[in-house]
Amino acid sequence: MNGKTGVASYGRLSIGLHWLMLLLIAAVYATIELRVNFAKGSEPRELLKHWHFMLGMAVFALVWLRLLARWLHPAPKAVPGAGWEQALAKLMHLALYALMIGLPLLGWLTLSAAGKPIPFFGLELPALIDANKDLAGQFKELHETLAVAGYWLIGLHAAAALFHQYVRRDGTLQRMLPQRHRA
Repeated sequence: MNGKTGVASYGRLSIGLHWLMLLLIAAVYATIELRVNFAKGSEPRELLKHWHFMLGMAVFALVWLRLLARWLHPAPKAVPGAGWEQALAKLMHLALYALMIGLPLLGWLTLSAAGKPIPFFGLELPALIDANKDLAGQFKELHETLAVAGYWLIGLHAAAALFHQYVRRDGTLQRMLPQRHRA
């Protein structure tokens, strides 16, 4: 329980993973967006792409830990609201989890189909499929399209949290904030 609002909070592990994932996802997006500031084939551009791949795979690894944490410690009961709001919130969370799994997996498939190495912090992950240039292009296009959808979903998720915090004032945002004095 959050003492200020009386609303049940998420557990510390879930809260920590949520904010860590936010930072990782922001870094994944930043690395791929910043790469365009450098010439193709340049060392800074290649380094940003390299970090994009590795951080994306870190998201992929951590999302499974996050799902395990959610299974072991289910989310607290939803703040009261209209049925459509609760259904929309569940759909949003499902879409965000699908992106945290799907985007890195599509990136892995893209690199695999392109015959490129899949770096992961000093390791090289195995290719998921054989090289196929046409398939690599299709995976890349789908990856990029879903990444744009990710901007919208993340933005809507943040806007909903802020709406609950400053308009509804129902304690929803506090459920995912670290609390210093939890009972």
